[in-house]
Order: sequence, then structure tokens, then C-alpha cells
Amino acid sequence: MTNFENSSESKNNATIIPIIIIAGLFFIFGFVTWINGALIPFMKTINELTEAQSYLVASASYISFVVMALPASYLLNKIGYRKGMSLGLFIMAIGALVFIPAAEARTYWMFLGGIFLQGTGMTVLQTAANPYITILGPIESGAKRIAIMGIANKVAGALGSVIFGALLLSGIDEVKNKISTVSIEEKGKLLDVMADNVVMPYIIMAVVLVVLGVLIRKAPLPHVEASPINDAFEGETSKTSIFQFPHLWLGVLTLFVYVGAEVIAGDTIIAYGISLGFTAEKAKFFTTFTLMAMVATYGLGVVLIPKYLKQHRALQISALLGIIFSICILITTGFTSVLFVAALGVANALVWPAVWPLTLDGLGKFTKTASALLIMAIAGGAVIPPLYGKLVDLNKENLILKGVTDGEVLASAYTSSYWILLPCYIIILYFSLKGYKLGKR
Repeated sequence: MTNFENSSESKNNATIIPIIIIAGLFFIFGFVTWINGALIPFMKTINELTEAQSYLVASASYISFVVMALPASYLLNKIGYRKGMSLGLFIMAIGALVFIPAAEARTYWMFLGGIFLQGTGMTVLQTAANPYITILGPIESGAKRIAIMGIANKVAGALGSVIFGALLLSGIDEVKNKISTVSIEEKGKLLDVMADNVVMPYIIMAVVLVVLGVLIRKAPLPHVEASPINDAFEGETSKTSIFQFPHLWLGVLTLFVYVGAEVIAGDTIIAYGISLGFTAEKAKFFTTFTLMAMVATYGLGVVLIPKYLKQHRALQISALLGIIFSICILITTGFTSVLFVAALGVANALVWPAVWPLTLDGLGKFTKTASALLIMAIAGGAVIPPLYGKLVDLNKENLILKGVTDGEVLASAYTSSYWILLPCYIIILYFSLKGYKLGKR
């Protein structure tokens, strides 16, 4: 074996362990993030919320990425990746423990506070993990490594959705039927008992997060840095400002709308299924359909990128599929429409893996700041899903004002509100065709 081959094999082996460790972190925040699909109908019931209010569950989680991304970037510059990841896990554990007094008081803002704290911990984790895995190897295969992270993330999300769906939504149909017929005092007792269902799962979650936070401090994670800036304009010798990279800001916008679309696909599908007449017992599996579609597509990405499929081409295909599936949701009904919502998992899977390397390419010393901006774009999950919920409320109100009381007709309020996905995928398509090249030579 030649010295070059020995060197190449040694380099590959050196990245395997860090990839496994970071995949484990993606598994964790995948599990925590995607239980929102079960939490939304659960919170809607125990706190007697409107559709728009219930989607504040997603907002509380994702808005933390706006508030905490830049502080997280500053923190990581001071304490490094390993300590930062450990701290993120500890903050998530604290957020899980907040669910205990929140359940006892059945107070919505306390639940949202716990979710925000968990989002803060995930912000620290994501701000460290995403750029780390992107620059751990060649930028051309960045989407491949992030696709591997996506598999870990979405498998965890599927497990979390099924487990928490079973724990939180079991018997919810019976409770909803009962509270419409019992006294206010009896209704309060029923909802209190239901709220207590979150206590033990979140205690277990907190313990696991603390243990992992301790273990990550000893994890063998090598130090990595981004490559020097590859100047975009002839005659320039250096860049002095983050504002000199127009493709970065388009990348941020693209991730903003993408996360909003992804959260709608994963977090609304259970409530959508229930609105169409499916029982909570059946609908609790619908988020898993979306996530498994993503996992399968991530697998294709690992095999195809970059050898057979370039990152920008994968993004173009994803955007086009998103537009097609969104139109199909609008023009179909019943379980077929639910399946098209789940099919958005195929359209969404390779967007995040492709946008990160396409956006970070050539940013050099600005990589950490750019990464924080991309993490802030996760706030799309805080803004776009509640807009969907508001559209549902408005459409239902309009139908009721017209004298419509039929359940199937009212369900169309949910279906028609999915039009909000179309502009999201159009923006993603623009970035994949032209946006990622702006400002580059």
C-alpha cells in the first residue's frame, strides 16, 4: 500500500468517529423537535386553544434560534465545540424539567417556556454541529455528510412522534367527547389528569440529556477550521464584511422558508388527519409517514451525492417536487391528501443538506458568523406554521359565517390553507437555479 493510500485511509478513519458522535447529536434534537407534532393537538386540548394558538408550540421552539444563534456563535468561539455541545444538552435538560410544574399548573405559557429553553439548547447544538460536519471533509461532499445526519435526525423524529403520540394522544378522542358534556369542574379534572401524561416522559428525557451532556465532554472530536476565502470578484484580495456575500443572504432566506415548510409537513399532519375525520389513534402515525419519506430520500442522497448528483441539482429537484406535491394537496381530499403532505418529506429531505454547503462555500473566516445566520433562519419554523394555523382559523370562520356546519366542509379549511407552501418552494427553486451563484466568480 502506498503512503498516499495509507494517508487517505487514516484520514477517513479519523472522521468516522466524529461523524458518529455528531449523528448522535442530530438524533437527539431530531427526537426532541419532532415530538411537536404530538404536542400540538395535545396542548390544543388540555389548554383549550385555537388552531393559531396551538402552533405557538412550534413557534416557541424555533424562535429561540433567532434569539440565541448569535450568542451561541459567540459562546462557541470562547469555549469551543465540545463544551458548547455539552452545555446545549444541559440547557435542553432544564427545559424538559420545566414541563413538570407546567403540567401541574396546566399553564400554557409555562409549557412554551420549557419548549423555548429546549430550543435554546438545540440552538447551541446546531450552531456547533452543522458547520462542524460541513467542514469536516471536502465541501463538495458536505451534502452527503449532512444527509447522514438527516437520517439520524428523522429516524429519531419518527420514534419520538410514535412514542409521544402513544403517551400523549392515547384516549384524547374520549376526553374531547367527555369535556363537551360535563361540568366545568369535571372538565378541569379530566384535563388535569391528561396534562400529567407529560411528567414521566420529560423526567426520563432530562436524565438522558444530562448523561449525554457529561459524556460529550470526553468525546474525541478533532479541531476543524473552514478553508480560506475563495474571492468572488476579480481584482479583490479579501472580503471585509459579511454583507459582501449576496448568496449567503439568499441562503438564509431559503432556509427560513424551507424550515417553515418542513415544520408544516411534519407538525400539521396529525391535526390535519384528525380534521379529516381520522381518530387520534390512527393520526398519531402520520408524522412518521413524513419522516420516513425523508429518511428514504436522505439514503438516496448519501448514495448519489456528489458522485452522480450535484448538490445544486438535488436542490432543484427537491424544489420542483415541493411545488408539485403542494398543488396535489390542494386538489385532493381525504387520505390521499394526507399522503401528499407526507410526500413533502421527499421534497424536503435534501434541501437542508444542499443549502448549507452551497451557502458556506468560500466564506472562510466568516463561516462561523454565517453559520449563526443560517441557524437563525430556523425561525421560519416559528413564523410560517402559525400563519398556516391563522389561515385555518380564518377559513373556518368564513365558512361558519356562511352557515356551514358540515364537518367535511369545515375540513376544507385545513386543506386550502396549504397554499402557503407554494411561495416557500418557489424561493427554494430560485436559490437552486441562480441564487447560490450570486457574488461568486
